[in-house]
Amino acid sequence: MSSERLAGLLDEYAELEKRLADPAIHADQATARRVGRRYAELVPLHKAAGELEQARADLTAARELAAEDPSFAAEAESIGATLPALEERLAELLIPRDPHDAKDVIVEIKAGEGGEESALFAADLLRMYSRYAERRGWLTEVIDAQDSDLGGVKDVSLSIKTKGVPDGGNGVWSRLKWEGGVHRVQRVPVTESQGRIHTSAAGVLVLPEAEDVDVTIDQNDLRIDVFRSSGPGGQSVNTTDSAVRITHLPTGIVVSCQNEKSQLQNREQAMRILRARLLAAAQEQADAAASDARKAQVRTVDRSERIRTYNFPQNRITDHRIGYTAYNLDLALAGELDGVLDALAEADRAARLAGDTELTRR
Repeated sequence: MSSERLAGLLDEYAELEKRLADPAIHADQATARRVGRRYAELVPLHKAAGELEQARADLTAARELAAEDPSFAAEAESIGATLPALEERLAELLIPRDPHDAKDVIVEIKAGEGGEESALFAADLLRMYSRYAERRGWLTEVIDAQDSDLGGVKDVSLSIKTKGVPDGGNGVWSRLKWEGGVHRVQRVPVTESQGRIHTSAAGVLVLPEAEDVDVTIDQNDLRIDVFRSSGPGGQSVNTTDSAVRITHLPTGIVVSCQNEKSQLQNREQAMRILRARLLAAAQEQADAAASDARKAQVRTVDRSERIRTYNFPQNRITDHRIGYTAYNLDLALAGELDGVLDALAEADRAARLAGDTELTRR
């Protein structure tokens, strides 16, 4: 493990602890939250380093006592046996982590080919993530949605947030970053009169929600259009130009929102999504330009291809990236996603550890 990196992170921990103890920082809630998140990320490292240092000191003392009294030899051996696990834990915590792990997310779900069946499946995914968030004690908010005729959703943007500072710096992104990609469903659609199994799909995009300090947007780079909302939404629908479409001219990214009754509210929601998309685009550019060493540490789970199949006749959920299969689809759709998410997290941990080993050989 890198002693210089460890020393630097422990110094950062001490500095953040001082900043959080200063009442003045809490006058700016955004800064306090950002500093608190980083501090929470470093708490496990500080704890692991302290435990290892204490164990080494105890071992030295036990060996000194054993030199004078052989009865302490067993205690020294017992303490020594704990060191490898403590060293491994600290080494794992020293591996550079995903810089977005503490962030909240915006989940975008879009119906694909398959008409109403795809829209109904997109609604199933929306409920699945909402229920999972509820189980975790997270807060959810539908930012924008376009419903289909049979109760599905053609396109929906869902905000998912932690309450306060996430424990250990493990925010919503640290759990749901694996979900981006094409999700495929196999079942008998409600529109199928012959009882035949159909296959359709929906696309999921998971974006770390950007803060103002993450992305700078020049208002001159925006084209903002207003139009009349369509679909369910109250008395203002189809009567006022409350829907907003924002085009970011340098990138061509287009975001529209129509859920809220006021034009101002729709504009604010659209800007949230735009900031998240710009942050994701900047991260993709940084990853593409990275060195071979940096690429070795980037997540190996490909989020751009078909990632998962939901087979209703067999009650089966299969994640194709890691070969995960479980026959509890009904529970997964009810929000019990920890099985597949834990498997993905473990695969990522193993990949990062392997990448770190390769780097140290160079």
